[in-house]
Parts: sequence; structure tokens; C-alpha cells
Amino acid sequence: MRAYFGRRYLVSASHRLHTDALTAEENQAVYGKCNNPHGHGHNYMVEVLVGGVVDPATGMVVNLAALDELVRARILGRFDHANLNLDPLFANCVPTTENLSRAVFALLKDALPTGELEQVRVEETENNFFECCGE
Repeated sequence: MRAYFGRRYLVSASHRLHTDALTAEENQAVYGKCNNPHGHGHNYMVEVLVGGVVDPATGMVVNLAALDELVRARILGRFDHANLNLDPLFANCVPTTENLSRAVFALLKDALPTGELEQVRVEETENNFFECCGE
């Protein structure tokens, strides 16, 4: 039987939604106030959901401490208090929260100590959230 373990992490980061593929007027029309040349920030809530078989010896799908260490190393250390526009992962794409959730998923997918990454959910605001479940 499959079980799931979810964990939440806070990431404070800034970004500017802008693409060179559009004119200044088009960027403003598409992204509105999120196209501010100085950027803007969010306190993102990043949720990681791991699924798998419960280990009979530990009673866990994934060890909480091991997951925390992985997320600190690959996600928090990289994105917390950062400008997402400056991260190489967003060099060829707009750092929307859709793309941030995809990036977090990709960075964690093959690195889990046990279990399988089922989903990444990123809350940008109390009204906006984004999910990535892989390909």
C-alpha cells in the first residue's frame, strides 16, 4: 500500500515577469504590475509531497531529516532571499511561479533518499498556487 508524506518550506524571493520576446507594451499588457522594472517579492510556501511504500523498519516513506537536508541544499540555499531572474534555471524562461514549481520538482525528483516525488505545490499568495506533478 502506498502512503504519502508532505512537508512545507518558506522561500522568500523576488522576480520580474518579463520576456525579451515581447515589446515593453506587450510585457506590460501580459504581466501588469508584475512587470515592474525593479521586480517584486513573495513569501512562497513550497510544499513537497513524497509517496512510496512505508519502510517496515522505520515506519516512514521518507526520513524527515533527510528530506529537510535535501530541500535546504537544493531549494532553500538556492532560492531563498534570491532574485529568481538571476538564477541560471531561468536564463531562458520567465521566472513565473509555474516555472518555479517545475524547477523545484526537477531539482528534487531524482535526489530523494527514499520514496518518489509525487508533487510540488507553490503558494505565491493566499489566492494563487501552482502545482507540478512531473511530465
